[in-house]
Amino acid sequence: MYRSIEDFIKDWTEEAEGTAKIFSSITDNTLKEKVHPDVRSLERLAWHLTQTITEMGHRAGLFTSDELEHIKAPDEVLALTDTYTQYANLLVKAIRSKYTDSALSDQVEMYGEQWEKGKILRVLIAHQTHHRGQMTVIMRILGLPVQGIYGPSKEEWSEFGMVAPD
Repeated sequence: MYRSIEDFIKDWTEEAEGTAKIFSSITDNTLKEKVHPDVRSLERLAWHLTQTITEMGHRAGLFTSDELEHIKAPDEVLALTDTYTQYANLLVKAIRSKYTDSALSDQVEMYGEQWEKGKILRVLIAHQTHHRGQMTVIMRILGLPVQGIYGPSKEEWSEFGMVAPD
C-alpha cells in the first residue's frame, strides 16, 4: 500500500513508460491476432490496461466519469499507445489534485469491498504489471521482439556484450 503520493507517482511514471515501451513492439498486423481461443489478443490486453485507468480512477473518485468504458480500442498501435499515455498522465494529475498523503488510508468502495486509497494505487501498478507480463508471452509466441523493463530481455543481452541465459 502506498503512503506517499510522490512514491506512487515515481513508480507509476516508470511503469507507464515500461508499458508504452511494450506497446511499441506490437505491430498493427499482430494487434488483433489470437494465439489461442482462451488467450486475449494484444489489442484486448493493451486496451484493458488503458480502460482500467479510467475505470478504477472513476471508482476511486479521481475522475468524474469512466470516459473509456464504452469506447472501442483504436485500430492502430500508435493511437492505442497515445491514448494509454494520455490517460496515464491524466491519472497522475488527478492524484496530485485530489489525493493527499494523509488521505491514502481513507476507505473507498471498490468492487464490493472497502479499499484504502493507497491500496488502489498499489493494485493499479500490480494489475498493469500482471497483464504486461501476459503481453510479453504473447509477443514471443507471435515472434515480436520483447523489450526489457526490469533488466535486459533475451534480445537485449547482446547489447551488454553478454550471452542471454537459457
